[in-house]
Amino acid sequence: MSTISHDVLARRIRQGSGQETPDLVVRNVRLFDLVTGDLIPTDIAICGDTIVGTLGCHDGTTVIEGHGRIVVPGFIDTHLHIESSLVTPFEFERCVLPHGVTTAICDPHEMANVLGVTALRYFLDAATRMVMDLRVNLSSCVPSTALETSGAVLRADALTPFMDHPKVIGLAEFMNMPGVLSCEDDCMDKLVAFAGRHIDGHAPLMTGQRLNGYLSAGISTDHEATRADEALEKIRKGMTVLIREGSVCKDLAALAPLLTVATSPFLAFCTDDRNPLEIAHEGHVDFMIRSAIARGVPPLAAYRAASLSAARAFGLTDRGMLAPGKRADIVFLDDLEGCVVSDVLAGGRPIGPALAARPVVDAPGRNSVHLRRPVTPADFAVPGDGRDTPVIGIIPGQIITDFLTIDLGCRNGTVLARPDLDVAKVAVVARHGLNDNMGRGFVRGFGLRRGALASSVGHDAHNICVVGVDDDDMAAAANRLAEIGGGFVIVENGQVREELPLPIAGLMSDAPFEIVRDQLIALRAATRAMGVTLEEPFLHLAFLPLPVVPRLKITDHGLVDVERMIVIG
Repeated sequence: MSTISHDVLARRIRQGSGQETPDLVVRNVRLFDLVTGDLIPTDIAICGDTIVGTLGCHDGTTVIEGHGRIVVPGFIDTHLHIESSLVTPFEFERCVLPHGVTTAICDPHEMANVLGVTALRYFLDAATRMVMDLRVNLSSCVPSTALETSGAVLRADALTPFMDHPKVIGLAEFMNMPGVLSCEDDCMDKLVAFAGRHIDGHAPLMTGQRLNGYLSAGISTDHEATRADEALEKIRKGMTVLIREGSVCKDLAALAPLLTVATSPFLAFCTDDRNPLEIAHEGHVDFMIRSAIARGVPPLAAYRAASLSAARAFGLTDRGMLAPGKRADIVFLDDLEGCVVSDVLAGGRPIGPALAARPVVDAPGRNSVHLRRPVTPADFAVPGDGRDTPVIGIIPGQIITDFLTIDLGCRNGTVLARPDLDVAKVAVVARHGLNDNMGRGFVRGFGLRRGALASSVGHDAHNICVVGVDDDDMAAAANRLAEIGGGFVIVENGQVREELPLPIAGLMSDAPFEIVRDQLIALRAATRAMGVTLEEPFLHLAFLPLPVVPRLKITDHGLVDVERMIVIG
């Protein structure tokens, strides 16, 4: 269906062919050619939001002087959950646009697990008002598992009314891999409804015939590859692998050797996800580009993956190159290999004035933390003798976890946290007001010596998750989250040491990203003082509620369960 008028198209043709003066000309730049890798001196002519001239000299009604800088297409983050950046979509774009990210493809999965279709409406409404082009993949797994209580359920008939929205690409990451392979009715309904459209994948550790079956469902991308051999099999079988480097999940080092000029059409970048503190310290997709190049990836391969390959993988044929007929998303660089961004045009507009002029919409989901009753210290008691206790083992930089068994000991018939062994208690507390369920267990790897940490960000149902070595502090932290409407809380000796309120669905702040960044700095300092060694303890905490599934390998005797790991979210 056409979305362009006769008059707009005619203006583009006339300005591109020299019959009319272009609206805007970016003069005296060096275009990094994504076909050959050459740097080509040129002007760029723009009509409205579209490039109409390159590889030549142009005069324009308005001129931006490039001063010989390098220009590349706007970067595309191919998979993220904006909620996990801890700020609203409007603050997210204000944070990442200066880093050259002009298109982002989001899955509102986190907010949808709390609010259902209200979350989809909010993100689509926000996307129509933003300066960057925010595209939405509709959340496929709400809830993601029957093992936990979510705040909402989205069946196929709840998603299909949104499928033709101009900001919708298709169906978001299909996390229910067992459901796909066993042809469960709910999965089949969604896959059939979106057949022929883009369907995002989510296939950690999946290879061989299981991968064949998964791909046969029409799924075309995956951001969960953590090894080069795994990613190579996936791209050889037709997937586009989205190399991920977020605040917790860091796969770039393992996958960078696979990214060459030859393979770059089948690889793209995603963050899945980065918070404002990591963006301030390192960057966003620009950080991935310079990190890849520093690891030996050819610049042509890195910049292709960040734009052209990403655009093609998601059917965004109007972008990914600086060429006539393409969207005028232009990133100005002071250095190519270092990916030093100095200016950005989004849809032909300088981002500063555009951000100042755009309207915002209020976010729903306040007061979303509903405990059926206050949590007590006794709720965290784990009965047993402590022998061969199952313990989740944190792997820094990954959300895959080890399955451990440790002798923890007991007192009065309850198993103890053992900070001397770096073992803390972990609990998930229902917060959607539907029941008062609680799950309890143990985790190793936080380094926590005293107190408790609590979060209402708990993938994927987003109940309250608490880790601690003191039951009183764990109860105080959970109850404090209910009081502030969600967020992150640190409690020690019964006192709140630091907190970061996330009042929007218990997932996002209503504050500017700079304030959230500073609050994250304070949280990090407070956790360090309590012995925590993880770089991002709250983000690791957020992934602990994910269900456990067997990791299998093929032997001469068939499939053997060799260890158990947490499903990647």
